[in-house]
Amino acid sequence: MIPEIREKFNAAFTEKKYQDFLKDLDSKHPGSIEFRVAETPVFIPKDFTKKMIDACEAIVDIITDTKFKALTQRAIPKNENVPNENDHTDFIAFDFGICENAEGELEPQLIEMQGFPTLFGFQVYYPQVIEKHFEIPGNFSNYLNGYDSDSYIQFLKEIILGGHQPENVILLELKPHKQKTRIDFYCTQDYVPIQIVCLTELIQEARPDDAVGRGKKLFYEKDGKKIEIKRIYNRIIFDELAQIKDTLGDVVDITQPLDVEWAPHPNWFYRISKFTLPLIRHPYVPKTYYLNEVTQVPHDLENYVLKPLFSFAGQGVIIDLTQKDIDNVKDPENWILQRKVKYADIIKTPDIPAKAEIRIFYFWKKGAPRPIAVNNLARLSKGKMIGVRYNMDKEWVGGSVAYFEK
Repeated sequence: MIPEIREKFNAAFTEKKYQDFLKDLDSKHPGSIEFRVAETPVFIPKDFTKKMIDACEAIVDIITDTKFKALTQRAIPKNENVPNENDHTDFIAFDFGICENAEGELEPQLIEMQGFPTLFGFQVYYPQVIEKHFEIPGNFSNYLNGYDSDSYIQFLKEIILGGHQPENVILLELKPHKQKTRIDFYCTQDYVPIQIVCLTELIQEARPDDAVGRGKKLFYEKDGKKIEIKRIYNRIIFDELAQIKDTLGDVVDITQPLDVEWAPHPNWFYRISKFTLPLIRHPYVPKTYYLNEVTQVPHDLENYVLKPLFSFAGQGVIIDLTQKDIDNVKDPENWILQRKVKYADIIKTPDIPAKAEIRIFYFWKKGAPRPIAVNNLARLSKGKMIGVRYNMDKEWVGGSVAYFEK
């Protein structure tokens, strides 16, 4: 996006540098990075960063509106509505494609958003390793709003712990040590010393000294000792849980009233999601409609995509859309019709240019009126979709980070 910086980076790039970088990146937690890591970061000029943040802030205006919970109540599946929801999510991630408009100008377009964590720990460690192996201009940072690695880690730690002792806070996931994103769990644990716990390891019972607990307490076991859980840093995606629940055996039902705090509360995964997109009208948000509210199907369906509301990692998305696909939908209230965006072939590489997507991290301190942008990740692609799984046979694609011009 900044030609002189791109030319300089590419000219200095060698395969040996890249392999040395990957080896160094793997050294912290060997064998824990299963996804492809891109050969390059993305360099973002000031004006483009401002456009992304302006769009984020407009969406935050909607999320902070007093009517937002009522508008998004239907987003939460009835059998997954978890009690004791808090006032706001702790985290939001906004995904923007670097796109080309009708005039051929570059602009951000919101692809998705989630009231849920992403690679918050890894994206501290990863840029530090990049900067050891590749030259990054001094007036660029992966952080936003004046944050640096120390202040960012402190903020993350404050939100995850919520005032509790680390031993009483856990990172909860399904089979965490087999997840493709497990490197993030380990990096998070490096910065916030909490226990990584699988759903199958939760113990539910009343505390011995609690006459009214009625089995609403949760514990985990460490070194033969049961330790009470007071707060959960939640990494469980309920879509995934529903797919594998029958294989897990007798596990704690985390949708019941439990005597724990959540960061973030599971309901926010649904409230701030694809479900929210039709509520937004902004130049950098593609027009999106609930399929059941579409009275006239667009004549140019080739310019739209169809997305299921309740799926993750791009599963179920129909890109080359036809009327037959629309007709085959049995539950239109659970689908959105979204106008396609044109990703720009913007990142010059040794063969064909790559497309890019930037995920902006927002953290929300308890009681604060609004969340704040703090960090990011980037993903590079040469396929039809951005996810790592769609680019397995290509180079100069995969997980990355954006550096913003200060």
